[in-house]
This record gives sequence, structure tokens and C-alpha cells, in this order.
Amino acid sequence: MSLYQVPEDIKTANDLTAKLEHLKNIKRSFSVYRIDCGSCNGCEIEIFAAITPMWDPERFGFKLVANPRHADILICSGPVTRQMYYPLLRAYEAAPDPKIVVAFGACGSTGGIFHDAYSVWGGIDKIIPVDVYIPGCPPHPASVIYGLGMALGIIDQKLQKKSYENDSTTPPPVEKSVMGDILFERDLQAESKRLMSYIFGRTLFEKYMNAIKGSSDIHNPSASREAVLTAIKKEEDPRYAECMGLLHNDVYLKYAKADKSFAIDVDSEVWSKR
Repeated sequence: MSLYQVPEDIKTANDLTAKLEHLKNIKRSFSVYRIDCGSCNGCEIEIFAAITPMWDPERFGFKLVANPRHADILICSGPVTRQMYYPLLRAYEAAPDPKIVVAFGACGSTGGIFHDAYSVWGGIDKIIPVDVYIPGCPPHPASVIYGLGMALGIIDQKLQKKSYENDSTTPPPVEKSVMGDILFERDLQAESKRLMSYIFGRTLFEKYMNAIKGSSDIHNPSASREAVLTAIKKEEDPRYAECMGLLHNDVYLKYAKADKSFAIDVDSEVWSKR
């Protein structure tokens, strides 16, 4: 049971029918009020980033307001500390009915890592009714716009629930390693992500794997070096080319047990030829 009992007049004014009608009315333009319920300010930084011209949320009608009495939507962040319990209630009751409440971030959704701490109540829905959850620690500015747009029905929901209750406990099969040691692929992928982040790191990993598979003998350092050099020369983006050379020097040579004479000189093979 919630710690806070919603007054009957507010509960009646915020039934499902009223909220659906409210969403239909504010679809073209809506005002948002932010409530910090004990956040670390990570979520606030992302909210403020989301309202900059770079993301331009006003094209969807998003407008941040300074008073809950002017708000259609309340965005609540933080795990609700004991000191912010009453300020949250005051803002909630001050907002005109009907209203949409958004639990923002991991802490706002569930209490996050503080969910069982003595000084917090543990999530916005432990205090007031929540309509929309935007998870993340912190959520990306795109998640802010996507979550609000999805709630308003101006963006189709692309995330669908997927159940794993009937899945087998058998681990997925591991593909055969090109070097005969699966740790080679593990270290190669980890180094790729370190060099070029998670998204571009995956692309780098695939590029290097395709290059090394072109070797006549992967276990031969000389043949593998030539295969990677060929791929580097064909690569249009010098950043990928440089990182492929670094992967070869730092990961491949270690697993091939080859000395530095088989290393690729990145400066001469990549940048001096661009």
C-alpha cells in the first residue's frame, strides 16, 4: 500500500478516462514540471540537455515550466528521500487535474541502488500513482523525448515485453575461435570497445575479424600481417584503419606468440599514406 493516500477528488479527476482525454488534448503541446526527489542530479543534467536546441523537443510540443500549477506532466527523479517526501506531495497536489506522472531514471522508477536505504522511500510509485516509467541511469536525452512522446501517442512504442520464463538453461553455443582460443575473440572485442566505444567498437571488431580471416594461415604472423595490411589499405576511414593496426599489435601478436617484428607501424602504414 502507498504511504500517501490520494484524496478522493484527485483520484476521481485522474481516472483512466480523464487521463486518456487529457492526453488527447495535450498531444500538440504540453507543459512539463520537473520534481527533484533526491536525485544525484545526473537525471537533471539529461533533462536539461534534452531541452536544448540540439534535441529541439519543442517540435513535439514539449515545454518545461517553472510552476507545477502550469504543468500537464510531472517528471519526478530520485528515490524520494525523506526530506523530499512533502515537497513531492505539495507539487503533486498543486498540479491541475488530470495530470500525468513520469518516474524518471532508475531511482525514480524503483529506488535504484538506494531502494532499501534507510533514508529513502524507494521509488516514486511508493508515494504517488505513476503513469509512465523512463528507466536509465541516467536516461539519455533521446529517452526523455521518446518516453514522453510514447506516452502521448505521438511516437509508436518500439519496445515490447519479451518473456524468458520458458527458455532453456543451456548456454548459447560459442562459435569456434579462429585462433583456437575463444579468449582471443573476447580480448579483441574488449579492446575494440575500449578504442572506439561500444557502438563503433562492434564495427571495428567485425572489420578486424574479416581481415584476419583473409589470411592464408591465421597462425602465421607474417601471412596474417599481410592480410591485415591489405584490409587497412582498403579501409576508407583512417580511424578504423589505425585501430585495426593497434588491435593487431596488442591482441593478435600476444595470442600468436609473435615478436614485435611482425607489428604494424600505424604511422607509416595509415597516416603517412592518407
